[in-house]
Amino acid sequence: MKKAIFPGSFDPLTLGHCEIIEKATQIFDEVIVAVGNNSDKTYKFSIKDRIRFISDEFKNNKKISVENYDGLTSSFCKKMEVQHMVRGLRNPADFEFEKKIALFNKKLENIETIFLLTSPENAFISSSVVREIIENNGNYKKFVPGSVKF
Repeated sequence: MKKAIFPGSFDPLTLGHCEIIEKATQIFDEVIVAVGNNSDKTYKFSIKDRIRFISDEFKNNKKISVENYDGLTSSFCKKMEVQHMVRGLRNPADFEFEKKIALFNKKLENIETIFLLTSPENAFISSSVVREIIENNGNYKKFVPGSVKF
């Protein structure tokens, strides 16, 4: 059984994230959406809310599970006995950043990173911009799935 982890903060879950998760289920038998918790980072949504957004969105897809973790993503992969990590790419800048991280993960725990491209419709969406829209009472619903309710 081929498993992969799709890690992120998902603060909040966006349509771009959903697209990458769906694409990953076409390649892997199981996709663990790994919600990271970094104590140095300030989140808009609690870890409980972020997990709920994802769980509610994919409740009917048996291939998808949701876990949270602290620390290095590569260490979490090892703990979960997963050899593949999925990362979404929106643009060339994402690739340059993600390539460096992928090389570290390969060296640290022999984790292979699979890059999946977002569609042009979702390539511009980022959680940070969605958070800014939310904080300024804008219409964020165009950029997140229906499960993102607060």
